[in-house]
Amino acid sequence: MKTGIVVEGGGMKCAYTAGILDALLENGIRFSYAIGVSAGAACMASFLANQPDRNRRFFVEHVLDPQYLGFTNYRKNGNFFGLDYIYRELANSDGGDPLDYDTMMKNPTDFFVVTTDAETASARYFAKDDIPKDDYRVFMASSAIPVACKPVEIDGKFYYDGGVADPLPVRHALMDGCDRIVIVLCRPRDTVRTQQKHLMTLGLMLRKYPDIQEAVRYRHKYYNDSLVYARKLEAEGKALIISPKEPLPVGTYTKDPAVLQSIYETALTDFADEKERLLAFMKEEQSQSDLLVK
Repeated sequence: MKTGIVVEGGGMKCAYTAGILDALLENGIRFSYAIGVSAGAACMASFLANQPDRNRRFFVEHVLDPQYLGFTNYRKNGNFFGLDYIYRELANSDGGDPLDYDTMMKNPTDFFVVTTDAETASARYFAKDDIPKDDYRVFMASSAIPVACKPVEIDGKFYYDGGVADPLPVRHALMDGCDRIVIVLCRPRDTVRTQQKHLMTLGLMLRKYPDIQEAVRYRHKYYNDSLVYARKLEAEGKALIISPKEPLPVGTYTKDPAVLQSIYETALTDFADEKERLLAFMKEEQSQSDLLVK
C-alpha cells in the first residue's frame, strides 16, 4: 500500500501548510510519495529534508527583507516575488537559510514538483532527481505566478506556476500508484474558487503565451473539480483532507509577519484537532499493508 501526501500552493497562505508539515514532522508521520505545487512544493522540500521551522522562517522572518516580494522587485526584474532571492540567495548551500539537499535526496519518499509549460499550458511533473544541488529553478518555476512573475527557463523551455495546469494534483498522485492520500489545503475544504479577475489585462500581458491565457481563464474550474474529487475520495476512505476551518485572513501577497505567524499557529491548532483522525487513517493503512504481506 502506497500512502502519499498532496500539498497545494497559495503564496503566503502556505504559512498554514508550514505549520501542518512541522506538526507532521514532530509526530514522526512520513509518506512514501509526495507531490507539491508552488509554495507548497517548496514547503515539502523542507519537510523531506527534515528541517522543522525552516518553512516558518521563510514566511515570518525572511518576508521582512524587501527582496522577498514587492513592487520594487517587479520594477527591477519583472518578478513580484524575489524568486532568485528566495531560491538562490537563501536556499543555496552558502545561503542565509540553506535547504539540506543531501537529506532531502536521501529521503526515500518519491517527490514531485508541479510546473506548467509556458508554451502548451500542460503540466510537467519534475521528480526529485531532476533537481540539482544549488539549482532550485524547479521550485522557482512552480512558484512563478503568471504576470506576477516571469516564466523560468529550465533546459531551454519555460515554465510557470504549477497551479495553472494542475492546482491540486490528486489524480496524478493516484496515477503514480498511491492507494490513499493525505491532502493539505490552505483553503477551507468547501472552497469554490471564482474566475480570475481582469482577464483582458492579463491576456494582454500574457499575449506571448496564448495557451497560458486560456488556462488562467479556466483554472478555477480545474481547482474546483479537483477539490470535489478529493472530497469524494475522502468519503470513500481513500483520502484525508487537512484544511483551515475558515478562510485565512491572508492573501497570496501578504507580508505582515504577525499575521503570517498567526496563520502558522492556527495550523498547529488545527493539526491537534485532526491528529487522532489522521493517526487512525495512517494506522488503518498500515493494517491493510500487513494483511497484504500475510
